[in-house]
Amino acid sequence: MNSITITIESKPTTINFDGREFQVQKLSIPLPFGRKPTDISDIAACGVEAVYVTEIREMDPEEFDGFKLNLGKSRDWLKGKGGDYWDGRLCVMVRAPGRPYLFIDPSGGDSVRYLARLG
Repeated sequence: MNSITITIESKPTTINFDGREFQVQKLSIPLPFGRKPTDISDIAACGVEAVYVTEIREMDPEEFDGFKLNLGKSRDWLKGKGGDYWDGRLCVMVRAPGRPYLFIDPSGGDSVRYLARLG
């Protein structure tokens, strides 16, 4: 199988959210988000939203593979992050070598509330 490379640009921007200022990267394309998925194959979205990346979480492939199978599990590193913002969602981007990129909006909680993926 041949592979292709897709580049998605992002624009650095400063936003004000919940009384705080954030430096984010806004993706150049909106993505479809699923609500409360059980795993990364469980994304049933209706429409697309802008993605504002507030931080990036690096994982090794094994950690990612365990994470993607139990998205409802409580995780300290998600606690208090995310939320609706103007035309999209504030997200933690999760990436691991050879795995899809995940964009997670926990909406202030500590587990995946909304999820979009690339790859």
